[in-house]
Amino acid sequence: MTWMERRLSERIRVGTLALHHPDGSVTTYGTGQPPHAAIHIHRGRALRRIALDPEFMLGQTYMDGDWTPGPGGLIAVLEVLLRNFPKAAPRGLKAWLLWLWRPIQQWNREQAARRNIASHYDLEDWLFRNFLDADMHYSCAYFPEPSADLETAQRAKAAHIRRKLLLRPGDRVLDIGCGWGAMALHLARHEKVHVVGLTLSQEQQRLAQKRIKEAGLEDRIEIRLQDYREVEGPFERIVSVGMFEHVGTPFYDTYFDTIRRLLTDDGVALVHTIGRFNPPGVTNPWIRRYIFPGGYIPATSEVTAAIERVGIRMTDIEILRLHYAQTLANWQKRFQRIRDQVAGQKSESFCRMWEFYLAVSEAAFRRRGMMVLQFQLARQQDAVPLTRDYLYSDESAEHAQFAVPSRKAS
Repeated sequence: MTWMERRLSERIRVGTLALHHPDGSVTTYGTGQPPHAAIHIHRGRALRRIALDPEFMLGQTYMDGDWTPGPGGLIAVLEVLLRNFPKAAPRGLKAWLLWLWRPIQQWNREQAARRNIASHYDLEDWLFRNFLDADMHYSCAYFPEPSADLETAQRAKAAHIRRKLLLRPGDRVLDIGCGWGAMALHLARHEKVHVVGLTLSQEQQRLAQKRIKEAGLEDRIEIRLQDYREVEGPFERIVSVGMFEHVGTPFYDTYFDTIRRLLTDDGVALVHTIGRFNPPGVTNPWIRRYIFPGGYIPATSEVTAAIERVGIRMTDIEILRLHYAQTLANWQKRFQRIRDQVAGQKSESFCRMWEFYLAVSEAAFRRRGMMVLQFQLARQQDAVPLTRDYLYSDESAEHAQFAVPSRKAS
C-alpha cells in the first residue's frame, strides 16, 4: 500500500471513494454511505504525483489525463475529498515562505495587471459566449429562487446592484472591470446615465464596443482600455463587479483611495467581489498558474481594513453565500454542451483545465469557505437611505420581468 492509499484509508470518514486501478482492481475507502465518488486511474504515477503536492497536482494530473472521475463527475470527487481533507493552515518554514512570497505573487502594477488579465480574458470570445448567459456576465449571479435559470439570475444580480447604486438621471458612472459590457449595458438601458467602462483586455473592449453599437447606446457608454489608477473624475457613481480579485493586497489602499478620490461628495460606489469566510490566506497554486495569475480572494477583514484606512464610509455590506456555487454549476453544464467543439478548436488538455477550474471553484464555495461580498460605499453617511427598504420594495415584480426562457448554448 502506497503512502497515498494509507492516507486515504485513514482520512476518508465521510462518504465513499472508489479507486479504479489500471490493472482493473478497485479499492474502496470510507463508510460505504453517500456521497459516493470514483476515480479511474489511467497512469500508475497519478497517486504518487498527487501525494507530492495535493493542492497543485490534483488539477495537474487531471489535466494530463492521469485520471478521470466516475459517476457524479468531478464535483462528486471534490465533494468527498474536501469533506475529508479540510484545508489546513501552513505552519513553520512553509508558512513563513508563503507569506513572504504572497505580496510578490500579487504585485499587480500596471504592466503586470495588463499581462495577467490578458492571459485569461483575451481568450476567444466564442468560448465565453457559449457558457455564460446571453448578457455575458462573468460573475456570481443572484438567484431570487433556487429554481431560477441562469438568465433570470444574472439579470436579477444586475438589477440588485443597480438598486444599490441609487442612480439618478444624468449621473456619470464608472464601471471598473467592465468585462464585455454587461453591467454598463444594463445600467444604460434601465437608467438615463452615462457609463465609462474600464478593462485591460483588448478582446473585451472590442466585443463590448460591438455590443454597445448593436444596442444603439454609443452616446451613453464609453469602453476604455485603461487601468483604474489612470482615471480622472469625478463620477457620481462607481461600480466594480468581479474585478477586485485581481487588485492584489499591496494595492488595496490604492484601489479604495481611487474610488474615494473619483467619487463626488454625494457619490455612491458598489464593489462586488469574491471573499472568504476564513482568515487571510494564499491563492491555490493550480488556480494561480493556469486560471488567474496574480489573483487573490480576500478575507473580509483585509477589505474592511483597507476601506477604513482610506476614510471612505461603508454604508452596506451583503454576503451572498451559495449563489456562486449555483452559478458555477450552471456554467459547467453549459460548458459540457460545447466540450467537443472546444476540444476540436483548443485541445483535450484545455477542456480538462477549464472543467476542473469550474468544478473546483464550485466545490470551494460549497466546502472551502468562499462567498461573495457586496460593499456599498459613500463619502457621506446620508448619501443612501437609512434603511434597506429601497432594495426590496419592487424587487419581486422586477424578478418576474426577468424570468425569460434560458438561452441554449450552441
